[in-house]
Amino acid sequence: MLVVDDSAFARKVVRESLLTSPMIEVVGTARDGIDALEKIAALEPDVITLDLVMPNLDGLGVLAALTPEQRGRVIVVSMADGESDIGIRALGCGVFDLVHKPTALAVAALKDIAEELVAKVQLAAVQPRTRVPAVPFVAHTPPAFDVHSKRVVLIGTSTGGPQALSRLLKSFSADFPAPIAIVLHIPPGYTGPLAERLNGECAIQVVEGRDGLVLKRGVAVIAQAGMHMRLMASGSETVVRVDLEPHGAIHRPAVDVLFASAALSLGKRALAVVMTGMGDDGLAGARAITAAGGQVLTEAESSCVVYGMPRVVKEAGLSIAEAELDRMPAAILSRL
Repeated sequence: MLVVDDSAFARKVVRESLLTSPMIEVVGTARDGIDALEKIAALEPDVITLDLVMPNLDGLGVLAALTPEQRGRVIVVSMADGESDIGIRALGCGVFDLVHKPTALAVAALKDIAEELVAKVQLAAVQPRTRVPAVPFVAHTPPAFDVHSKRVVLIGTSTGGPQALSRLLKSFSADFPAPIAIVLHIPPGYTGPLAERLNGECAIQVVEGRDGLVLKRGVAVIAQAGMHMRLMASGSETVVRVDLEPHGAIHRPAVDVLFASAALSLGKRALAVVMTGMGDDGLAGARAITAAGGQVLTEAESSCVVYGMPRVVKEAGLSIAEAELDRMPAAILSRL
């Protein structure tokens, strides 16, 4: 693999962090975008870690010069402070994932990301050489609605989630009949710009979750990265609650926390969707939703970037149906 960063110190620490795994060989490093393109052409690395803000040619310039297949094996290592918008633009280019680089370039701080970075590099390396779904994406014209659904759509996703969410939410018309609550595993600082970008691209409204927000039909709420999001019943309304508990959760926000709260507050009105992502976040929550009378859908393996989260839910017998990404809108709408 190739490490690209304009900081010599960051290149050194990222390289040393990756070499903690015997499965990873770092074939080279690059100091800026031009150097990166030369090294990519010469070394043909399986995976690339890419800084975004660099002299001569920045990370977005590098991505523009790569093929879709190459971009699908890029892991962006970037700081949220001042770089969140460019990070969201990089995710829109089809990179594999994004890892947050601490603002303070201290050895201890950078080494804190080693485990996450190693795991994502290993996953990117084993992805198929093409990440294009087996069935091409087809934008279906959604039906018009003049009624309010009693259900609430809950979405949980991780690796590959920004691209999948973009495609899914763009397929919904402005009169989508139900509220949508979303948990995406993404570093802090990125959900606000992501929600803003999706809001400008989608017919439905997309916002970042905040405490006390009331769910409304045709509005998608994305949980703020770094905070858990719960749903609570308040009279006839469903209200968003945001906090740090539980502190010990592997992910914050956690899909399990959102789903479990929906099971309590919504019962059979909950319609959960587990999409592309690594790990098993969402499994316990899916059990809670099913036990409360709600339903769970899963994304099919053929369209997932990483078939982890949907797989464990399906194998547990909790998914009532699975659908490829382009068929998921119809699968959701048919159950509202």
